[in-house]
Amino acid sequence: MDAQGRGRAENIDPADQWVLNPDTGDYELRLSPSAGQSSVPKPRGSSTRQGGRGRSAPGRERPREREDERRAVPGQRRRRVKEPEPGAGGRRKQKPRKTKGKKVLVWTGGTLAFLLVAGCTGGYLYYQHLNDNITSINDDGAGTGGFSKDRAINILVMGTDKRSGSGNKGYGDEGSAGHADTTILLHVSKDRTNATALSIPRDMIVDIPDCPTRQEDGSDKVIPGSRNVRFNESLGQNDRTPSCTMRTVTEITGIKMDHFMVADFNAVKTLSSAVGGVDVCLAKDIDDPKSHLKLAKGKHTIEGEDALAFVRTRHSVGTGGDLSRIELQQQFLSSLMRKLKSNDTLSSPQKMVSLAEAGTEALTVDSKIADIMKLKNLGMELGKLDMKNLSFATVPVIDNPAEEVHTTVVPDPAKSEQLFSMMRADESLTAVKKKEKKEKAAVAARLKGPKADASEVRVDLYNGSGKTGAAQKTLTWLQNTEGVLKSSQLGNAPSVIKKTTLEYAPGQADQARRLADIMGLPAAALKPGKSEKNAQGLPAMKLTLGEDFKGAGVPISAPSKAPEGIQKVEADKTVCAK
Repeated sequence: MDAQGRGRAENIDPADQWVLNPDTGDYELRLSPSAGQSSVPKPRGSSTRQGGRGRSAPGRERPREREDERRAVPGQRRRRVKEPEPGAGGRRKQKPRKTKGKKVLVWTGGTLAFLLVAGCTGGYLYYQHLNDNITSINDDGAGTGGFSKDRAINILVMGTDKRSGSGNKGYGDEGSAGHADTTILLHVSKDRTNATALSIPRDMIVDIPDCPTRQEDGSDKVIPGSRNVRFNESLGQNDRTPSCTMRTVTEITGIKMDHFMVADFNAVKTLSSAVGGVDVCLAKDIDDPKSHLKLAKGKHTIEGEDALAFVRTRHSVGTGGDLSRIELQQQFLSSLMRKLKSNDTLSSPQKMVSLAEAGTEALTVDSKIADIMKLKNLGMELGKLDMKNLSFATVPVIDNPAEEVHTTVVPDPAKSEQLFSMMRADESLTAVKKKEKKEKAAVAARLKGPKADASEVRVDLYNGSGKTGAAQKTLTWLQNTEGVLKSSQLGNAPSVIKKTTLEYAPGQADQARRLADIMGLPAAALKPGKSEKNAQGLPAMKLTLGEDFKGAGVPISAPSKAPEGIQKVEADKTVCAK
């Protein structure tokens, strides 16, 4: 009989054998007197000694112990005592321990892509077993190659409406190859102070690029792109894989993904049940025969099939379209995240084990992160985020002007680019208080102070952007549209530079502030120092366009506020669906 069979025979819940150590904040294995070993599968080479953590150091394996050599001291908690170092006078000063709530939160927090990886980050309980649960697909070079601790994190989370597989049948067309039914871009800032979860409407008209794709036989194939099609066709249709959806989102937003994760219908059912249900609120009665959701006005705790029906419904909420369904899904995910991060979940070994199983079984990830330890590391990074600084938003859209009867939407050109620009610049959609270092404050101060009139700004332009004609187009715009008449264009810079710069003398600071305001230059672009003399022998500022230059009249710095009227839900707040 195997370990799991032995646990069942003795009617022992595997989760009950993992106990939170209040001194360390770790879960530790506590075997009952009759248990020869844990019924929870363990990492290869893990130890079952009483009081141990049951895991070896990363990259090292301990020799497997023979079953007759394993011993346990039932009920005893071994306390590790540090002996004083030779020559030390008295007790050594110990480092302050992290509180148990904080440490468990670090292990399980982050709720990787909102829900799935929170289960995975508990994977240290039985590493190899959970590793075997994970399904992975090649990212085909569409991503960055993997997240890094020293830059922003971008993860594309996809929910497919493919009907194949256990627990997914019975919903719509079972013969469909599936679509990108629900797509969310999770952007976490470099300093981990804020995050934006951006929903992409499935009926939004986009251009899908050509997608190089690794086939099952190891060969490579380029799947041709499509123009003016629904976004949801970027997955499943024409043999497109998640890497193609990654490329499409990058084309739309200008943000390159680190990883992708795909969940099916079963994920919502199993994860909502694993946490003991998700709290939702309705502002009215809902009876949707299409999604089979029937709930009265008020607060409810839902799981399993009811949870799936909730995130699928759209005909009985809002305007009855996909945008209303997205808003409902964002409310559900916010509530699920709050449940995942609650003490009730974090302190329950049973829920942690259930989450680990549910998350890994329902999850398909890119091959760069198809490992529990990598998922755990990512979860720890995401766990640094405060929920109050996570905002759910939706790509701003307008009705498709090419249609008489509106069934699709297109991105709102001004508002969508403003939102994408904020995300690229790590600007939060919520107010985040940050401690500014003195040097950063000094740079920011360059934009503060009086501004000269545009007619008094004297500047020479150089093109270091690598874009042909950029300086001339900017000159024409400055003179004809903005009234900067004392400007001239002096050709290409000696080399291409990454960022636009404006060099000026101390006496030209007011001119520099005016030009920065006109062009949307960030404070870091202003370089106090010397000015140069123009063709007339007069002192002029020097503006060199860099690779970050997007075009005449397009601000280089990101806006600090979200566009007016965008659909937004803050993750730490409870909202009743209308």
